[in-house]
Amino acid sequence: MKKVKSFESFQPLHTTPISLYEKLLKFEKMLSELKKLAKMNATRKVVKISSKEFADKIDQSLQTAARKLKELEESGLIERIMDSDGQYVVITEKGKELLYREYLELKKIFEDEEKVCITGRVMSGFGEGKYYVSLEGYRRQFEEKLGFSPYPGTLNLRIPKEQMYFRRLLDEEEGTIINGFRTEDRTFGEVKTFRCRIKGVEGAVILPKRTHYGKDVLEIISHVMLRDELKLKDGDEVEVEVIL
Repeated sequence: MKKVKSFESFQPLHTTPISLYEKLLKFEKMLSELKKLAKMNATRKVVKISSKEFADKIDQSLQTAARKLKELEESGLIERIMDSDGQYVVITEKGKELLYREYLELKKIFEDEEKVCITGRVMSGFGEGKYYVSLEGYRRQFEEKLGFSPYPGTLNLRIPKEQMYFRRLLDEEEGTIINGFRTEDRTFGEVKTFRCRIKGVEGAVILPKRTHYGKDVLEIISHVMLRDELKLKDGDEVEVEVIL
């Protein structure tokens, strides 16, 4: 599991207790303001917002609201574009990362397991999943490490751009590693896996080290044929609950 950085990791160590407190207080306020923008869907799209509208949302004066937006921009947490018809705001990757850390911290308080939800659309694959999943070198490890013998095949999901942030998080997490192996003919690469659930059905996301798919395709295995079990067809939207 990825280690979540603390607030102190973003601050200089040579600081007095008073200045550290002040920076922590400012950090908490900026986080609160960033959440307001996130609730306006600014993590997924460019949002038009006036300083007056933002002032109402954070219950501050117009001048304070304008200053807060400038501080968020200077901290790299948002991008802001000033146009003749107003200003446009979108939360940056740095801002999303900060919100995600806060999300994980709160989940540790209220939930037992750390997880993310990724939404994608069902798509047909190349048909190679059946072959690879059935290989004894992989199948045996799936049983030992994931606790089930997978149905010979994968459910493939195409991940939209707005969900790719959460897909990339899986690359940073440790997951459960299925070791590569060698046969007389060739070698087979390592596979990172994460336990997951789709509509209550247990399974696992697999991230092969060698794959013909791009990062925007998520492969999932289960002890059942997920298409039949969940009555899925190409184009159906599916939410996957991935346990980190």
